[in-house]
Amino acid sequence: MPKIHPFLWFDDRAEEAMDLYVSVFPNSKVLSVSRYSEAGQEIHGRPPGSLMTADFELDGVRVTALNGGPLYQFTEAVSFVIDCEGQAEVDHYWGKLGLEGGEPGRCGWLKDRFGVSWQVVPRQLFETIGGSDAAGRNRAMTAMMKMGKLDVAALEAAYAGKD
Repeated sequence: MPKIHPFLWFDDRAEEAMDLYVSVFPNSKVLSVSRYSEAGQEIHGRPPGSLMTADFELDGVRVTALNGGPLYQFTEAVSFVIDCEGQAEVDHYWGKLGLEGGEPGRCGWLKDRFGVSWQVVPRQLFETIGGSDAAGRNRAMTAMMKMGKLDVAALEAAYAGKD
C-alpha cells in the first residue's frame, strides 16, 4: 500500500460520492466505512449512523473521504487525471462524472456534482501536442484550447493539418 493517498473533505455527501466513483471506475471497491456515533455529537453535530470516513479504491488507488462539514470546498487547484485509451473512455468518464449533475470545463476538465475536479485525458492528446512536428503540435494545441470534452479525431486531424 502506498504511503501517500488522497483525502477528500466533503460537507455531507462523501458516501454518495464514494458510491458513484466506485461504480464508474473499473477495479474499484469500498475498503472500510466508519460512522458517527452519539459520542462527541456536541462537537461534530452529525446524526448518529451517518458516514464519518470511508476508504475506497479507484482502479487500485486508495482514497479516503470524510464528511467534515462545510468548512472547506474543493477547487480546481487539485484534480484527478483520468488517463484514457481513446474516445470511448473519454465519453464514458465525461458522461458519468461531468454530465450527471457536474459542470463541464475547458480542455478536458470538469467538476463532478460534488465539486471534485477531474481531467479526462486521452493518450492521443499527448501524442499530438507532444508530437515531433512543431506545426502539428501548435495546431493540436490550438484545437485543444477550444474544446470542452476532448475530441480525439479532431486533435489528430489538427495535428495532421486536416482540420
